[in-house]
Amino acid sequence: MREDRSVTVSPGMAWVAGLPIFGCMLVMGFPSFTDPKALVFRLFYTLSYLAWIVPLGWLQRLLWRSGASWWTMAAVLLPVSYAMSVLNAVIALENLASPEMRAKVTWVWIFGGLDGCWLALIAFCGLQAMVLHRAALRAEGARLVLAAQATRDAELRALKYQLQPHFLFNTLNAISALVNDDRKRDASRMIARLGDFLRTTLEETRGHEVTVGDEVVFTSAYLDIEKARLGDRLRIDIHTGPETLDALVPHLLLQPLVENAIRHGIAPRGEGGTVSIRVQRETDTLRVEVVNDRIDGVMSEGQGVGLANVRARLHALYPEAHRFDAGPVDAQWRVTVELPWRLASQAKGKE
Repeated sequence: MREDRSVTVSPGMAWVAGLPIFGCMLVMGFPSFTDPKALVFRLFYTLSYLAWIVPLGWLQRLLWRSGASWWTMAAVLLPVSYAMSVLNAVIALENLASPEMRAKVTWVWIFGGLDGCWLALIAFCGLQAMVLHRAALRAEGARLVLAAQATRDAELRALKYQLQPHFLFNTLNAISALVNDDRKRDASRMIARLGDFLRTTLEETRGHEVTVGDEVVFTSAYLDIEKARLGDRLRIDIHTGPETLDALVPHLLLQPLVENAIRHGIAPRGEGGTVSIRVQRETDTLRVEVVNDRIDGVMSEGQGVGLANVRARLHALYPEAHRFDAGPVDAQWRVTVELPWRLASQAKGKE
């Protein structure tokens, strides 16, 4: 995973990264408590360290955001921190040292005896580099998660939009058949139901999941269209447990399953048939079943856009937490969907 250097790290990171070293400097200064002169120098170097890490941290973050390599930052920060340490030594010599000490001090001490502050500043830069690197990786990880979510959202929307022209094409064909059969009243009724159904679809602004109650109402609007075409040949049996009405399911889950059942199972039968919808809770699972009468050899598991579309959307929404089965059972065709049990109220609480 590459580093995302566009992330903003607050100046307070300088103090956070510098606190462990500050604690070490205090511990190292404990022996100086018995020597007042040495204690003064220790306190000065410790306080100056806290002052220097602010501009030094700002410079390091500036280099990091500009995209400088670690070698470039080291080439800049090492001499800068060294210059800070030399300045510390000069200030301490001029203001804290006695005349006798100043007389004994040589340039070697000024430019060489810098371990008390320079090493601390170098350690600070190392710690802040770790903080910056970790922040970059976390930001990049968050960006990848958002990108994955956006990709999944686009995929789900594309699959959802795929259903609308598929359904519309089938419905217009059915209306055309009614007109050709001189069933103008049924055709007009079907056009009116189609207008209501499309208005509901186009006004839909919710996310990828709705409650079972809303999904059943939406599917019932579609069933009104089919009832206008098939009349008494289409019998509907819907059973939803009261506790399931607030459970979440993918939007447009039932409609393509019911459409597939009617088109391939009920419509070809002269006597028609029954489409049953069952929604029930089983512990932590929501079980949805769509069952219809069928003609032997007419329906197959891979038939129709509806089943393939539902399968793809379930895989995108619940990659490892769903079950989808479709196949013949005696004289019927059964589609079973199992989803994680989630309530709309619980989902809103997590947002």
